[in-house]
Amino acid sequence: MFTGLVQQVGRLGSLSRAAGGGAIASVSCAPWADGPLVPGESVAVQGCCLTVSAVRPDGFDADVLDETLAVTALRRLAPGAALNLERALRPADRLGGHIVQGHVDGTAELLAVERVGRDFRFRLRCAPSEARYVVYKGSVALDGTSLTVSAVPEPCVFEVNLIPTTLRETSLGERRRGDALNLETDVLGRYVESLLGGAAARGGASGVTVAFLRQAGFGPDREGGISR
Repeated sequence: MFTGLVQQVGRLGSLSRAAGGGAIASVSCAPWADGPLVPGESVAVQGCCLTVSAVRPDGFDADVLDETLAVTALRRLAPGAALNLERALRPADRLGGHIVQGHVDGTAELLAVERVGRDFRFRLRCAPSEARYVVYKGSVALDGTSLTVSAVPEPCVFEVNLIPTTLRETSLGERRRGDALNLETDVLGRYVESLLGGAAARGGASGVTVAFLRQAGFGPDREGGISR
């Protein structure tokens, strides 16, 4: 589990195929302020939760599944590319961003980068399967960076605003129009959808009806909706 607050930016040394499938990502990075990495721990690399397989004085190696290569933009990165890095969340840490699993849903194409005063606006396009979970003022993780959706101007297109610090302190500052960014939508939305619609999708009732809501203390408002 992560927060989407990038702790440091590393560099990709290499992404080489591993015997038997998958790949090994060699990452260069500075020493961690809260202690060295250990083999077996999880690190979010560009938003992808990877397991550290080896630790070096100048960085670490991590195993990458074929599924990760197929779903994410890691396979498109060249040696030397900037990598957003975040260690796994500890129970006592502040949740400054939002709940991020490091399970990338897919990629979003960067359509435009616009300056808005001192800040910057990214416009992106994603697949319909991810767009259903992208909502105005909701949270997304782009290359592992927790961001707030500032607009959804059309289906499958959304915008996020970035402060100069975010561009300076993350790999997003190197992204250009046409690049693919790793996208993880808010996991809470997927759980809500499953709870409310999962049973209906299987041919049964979801269990959430007007009668159920009234029994729980909710009643119709003046516009005909439900309020409490």
